[in-house]
Amino acid sequence: MANERAEQYQGKTTGFVTITCLVAAIGGCMFGYDVGVAGGVTSTDDFLREFFSNVYAKRRNAHENNYCKFNDQGLAAFNSSLYIAGLVATLVASPITRKYGRRVSIICAGIFFLVGAAVNAGSVNLSMLLLGRIMLGFGVGFESQAVPVYLSEVSPAHIRGALSVLFQLATTLGIFSANMISYVTQKFSPWGWRLALGTAAFPALLMSLGGYFLPETPNSLIQRGLTEKGRHVLEKLRGTRNVDAEFQDLIDASLLASSIKHPFREILEKRHRPQLVMAVLMPMFQILTGVNCILFYAPVMFLTMGFGENSLLYSGVLLGFVLVLSTFVSIGLVDKLGRRPLLLSGGLQMITCQLSQGYSIMLVIFFSLFVLGYGWSWGPLGYTVPSEVFPLAIRSAGQSITVAVNLLFTFIVAQAFLYLLCALKFGIFLLFACCVSVMTIFVYFMLPETKGVPIEDMSLIWTEHWFWKKMLPEN
Repeated sequence: MANERAEQYQGKTTGFVTITCLVAAIGGCMFGYDVGVAGGVTSTDDFLREFFSNVYAKRRNAHENNYCKFNDQGLAAFNSSLYIAGLVATLVASPITRKYGRRVSIICAGIFFLVGAAVNAGSVNLSMLLLGRIMLGFGVGFESQAVPVYLSEVSPAHIRGALSVLFQLATTLGIFSANMISYVTQKFSPWGWRLALGTAAFPALLMSLGGYFLPETPNSLIQRGLTEKGRHVLEKLRGTRNVDAEFQDLIDASLLASSIKHPFREILEKRHRPQLVMAVLMPMFQILTGVNCILFYAPVMFLTMGFGENSLLYSGVLLGFVLVLSTFVSIGLVDKLGRRPLLLSGGLQMITCQLSQGYSIMLVIFFSLFVLGYGWSWGPLGYTVPSEVFPLAIRSAGQSITVAVNLLFTFIVAQAFLYLLCALKFGIFLLFACCVSVMTIFVYFMLPETKGVPIEDMSLIWTEHWFWKKMLPEN
């Protein structure tokens, strides 16, 4: 039924919509850069000597257990503080995104990123360093709230998956860039880490300026009463004036949205139960793959395995490159094969890699294959699926829940990882393998395919699913 509605939509993939999505996706680049650069600088002597002298001392101690050399809650807090700040920020960003539009939140995110990068680069003590990370966290909260929704709303239904994956592609490019820059700047002792952290200001500036020139989404304009302007933007995005069917769907969705004054209360209604479950479990599962730990601490983990100082960051660059490559695979296949096949195949590949033990070069190979599986599956689709399943009335609230859950579990895992690595050794990857097994089973039985379904007709997929149709209230 939903696919029949999609056939009435007119238009093509215009250069305007492509450029718009590319500019919006810079937010993902910022997120990725901040993830990657944290792991890069924490593996350098100059940074550790400046802020974490006890970790530096343990690292130089030849008798210290390799798995425990970086077990320090202050060092973990440097990484995880960004995510707890992002969790708070996304709850603030939700009403702003709903009332003032997606574009405003994107601009706010760029400003927070710019300030955070400047503070980090100029840090003279740990408090200032953490303040900078918190400001970056506010940027993460705002961009994670606005950018995935923006991309899903401006994209044509038949390529919405591919354009929504641009957010993850930008994230992976940010991680790769951070690894490359960290490797180069470590040569500029003793201030190379400042250059690595401060470089984040350049994409932040692009995001702030680019956000100013972005058009608001038709969905948001119509929801805020700017109906004619919304139609004009829709025609420009689709490259045709014949947008009556899609425009009418947006009008209908807006009328429903205007009748809902308390979206967070509305999202708890039984008729939205399937979407709420996806908003909680998809981002939680995405983090419990363990990939963020590998990306945060790749340089640290390769050091514990006995790699030399140069191979350390080479390995981080390798993982970043693999992640970028796999995201291109996802872009090419997500609207052809669908979401489910990618999630299932990626899950099986990650399980296999996490159960495989080895040393040195074999671990690099298994880590690379793991990241490859993640990059075409849970990496992009952990955000794409929740961003596209909510009706307009509660879309911002739903995205807030998705981002908050993602950041909460990222914070917990990032804060606990170094301790668990010390306590469990290789066993920590067996724990992650169990989590990936559970989530792969969940996708197989509980996630309906959303490929090609118009975003405002997404509620129809739940009424046709073997399980969720039993959970929905009778009309």
